[in-house]
Amino acid sequence: MRLPVLDRRRAGVLLHLGSLEEALGRGGRAFIDWLAQAGFSVWQILPAGPTGPDGSPYWVRSDFAGNPAFLDPAGMFDPEPSEYAAFLDETRHWLDDYALFEVLSAAQAGAAWWTWPTELRERTPAAMAQVASDLAPQLQRIKREQFVFFAQWRRLREHARSRGVRILGDLPFYVAPHSAETWAHRQQFQLEADGRPAAVAGVPPDYFSRTGQLWGNPLYDWQAMRRDNFVYWRARVLEQLERVDLLRIDHFRALAAHWAVPAGAADARGGQWHLTPGEDLLRLLLDELGDLPILAEDLGVITDDVVALRKGFGLPGMRVLQFAFSGEGDNPHLPHMHEHDSVVYTGTHDNDTTLGWYRSLDEETRRRVDSMLGVACGSMPDALIREALGSVGQLAIIPAQDLLALGCDSRLNTPGTAHGNWHWRLPAGALTPELGRHFAQLNKMYGRA
Repeated sequence: MRLPVLDRRRAGVLLHLGSLEEALGRGGRAFIDWLAQAGFSVWQILPAGPTGPDGSPYWVRSDFAGNPAFLDPAGMFDPEPSEYAAFLDETRHWLDDYALFEVLSAAQAGAAWWTWPTELRERTPAAMAQVASDLAPQLQRIKREQFVFFAQWRRLREHARSRGVRILGDLPFYVAPHSAETWAHRQQFQLEADGRPAAVAGVPPDYFSRTGQLWGNPLYDWQAMRRDNFVYWRARVLEQLERVDLLRIDHFRALAAHWAVPAGAADARGGQWHLTPGEDLLRLLLDELGDLPILAEDLGVITDDVVALRKGFGLPGMRVLQFAFSGEGDNPHLPHMHEHDSVVYTGTHDNDTTLGWYRSLDEETRRRVDSMLGVACGSMPDALIREALGSVGQLAIIPAQDLLALGCDSRLNTPGTAHGNWHWRLPAGALTPELGRHFAQLNKMYGRA
């Protein structure tokens, strides 16, 4: 049973599982205990799937599988035969394909699946049976690893619930080209006959980038999805909602319309907008679930159709205070523009830390920030944290780096860069009892404890 998250004013902390040691065991439990002490009742995580070489949680090899790097070695165990058999049965719709994909990727030295020998690329029954026989020990190792991941995940979530902490998960809109999903469900994607993407994802040019952003993820075949009642997308969402209390859908605007770029284009300028049947998908999910515990990531240039889709299904959107101080007084990220259903951030995983952001501002912008917040120079990040906690939005989220007043060297990710991201780790002993008492007082003061 899912527990309500936006039922009252709450505060939470954004911390990637990869920023913790033994995230699914000792490290995660200790973090949850500190959250509860400090008056926070939400832990926002980033996607928890197995990543590629760059470590990006938004470029995963499977939406369904868990990243074994998050396991606590002290919590490893051999499963009871009956419990393991039940797990295999419950996860058969994704685990068999994922295990096959992983062992074949290793056997092919990590090469993209569309370059594999034809019988493996095309998943011929004879070839798959041969792999299952020849590589049985490797397949079992991966399946047992996934069993342990979800056993530890279940215990961590139970611990969170016992301390009054809810988990806010994250679903990437797209999957990686080289992934178990594209290999096993080719009909759901716009792919060439050999499996290469025929069209890829991105966003068009705007004031952030003159050439747009070219992400390279294969686009979905939305017409095929509509014909089968979105069985693949529904499975993605439902699987995540079995694991978390609220789910953030990244790049939500693509449920209204998506930017399609021909494969091989040098940048995103040659793309076109195509309508997405997101309303049909959300309607089916609503009918199936009875409610939609979904947070819409609605950042960037958002058009009226995206707003209508979000509001039509009663989904909360995001407001980021670091985006608030450019432009006019009607900037939706400004505190006085927030709405009750807003989820308010000082910054996100893609932003610099608040202290790093503030220090990088030009003098005029810095003075405007100080004036609008009514604070003295040098009061960051405390001033922005207080603005987030004081917002009318039901949920305020503070990145862990901002809790610790860390600078730009602690930034987690810089969009548009391929190296040096996702490596930040929470310093040992940084979340002290004294810091917990400080935030417990703030959360109580702003009605969020």
